[in-house]
Amino acid sequence: MKKFATFLLRMMGWRVTHGMPEGIPKAVITMAPHTSNIDFVIGKLGFISHGVRPKIIIKKESFFFPLGIILKALGAIPMDRGFSTGTIKKVTKLMEESDTFFLLITPEGTRKLVKNWKKGFYFVAEQAKVPIIMGFLNYKTKTAGLGPVLYPSGNYEEDLKKIQEFYKDKQARHPEKFNLSPENLQD
Repeated sequence: MKKFATFLLRMMGWRVTHGMPEGIPKAVITMAPHTSNIDFVIGKLGFISHGVRPKIIIKKESFFFPLGIILKALGAIPMDRGFSTGTIKKVTKLMEESDTFFLLITPEGTRKLVKNWKKGFYFVAEQAKVPIIMGFLNYKTKTAGLGPVLYPSGNYEEDLKKIQEFYKDKQARHPEKFNLSPENLQD
């Protein structure tokens, strides 16, 4: 399956430049930019090509028959998005109960343009005491991969600056829909 996923990515003109860092059994993986449904396909193939099976959170309303069966096979976890504190606790508990657990989150929370990123990815990592691995897609270079590892310091604003700094040169499929907070970017 790994070779087939790598083959498909190459056929699409993509390559994975950085795989999973060694020695990390659990992490929250941020994936940005996320402005198109095809981002999921490219990202999924990239993870398969490196033997990584991250979990993803999807609103529980999407888990109707037969789509629910497919989503669960793809690693989706149904969540009620109306209760963010409960979601963080539930995911933290799932991480604590597993030997290996990678949670993939798009911090933008949608494919539409947003002014501020969602904070849940950070608080899950902080409460579960796991690192954040910065995953990326760069349409300009047609590269994907996993970038730096950040251990939450407890200072969300300072850590977010570091995270968004990493993404500032990554080009989205639809650049007009990708936003980083200007106050978080250093010159």
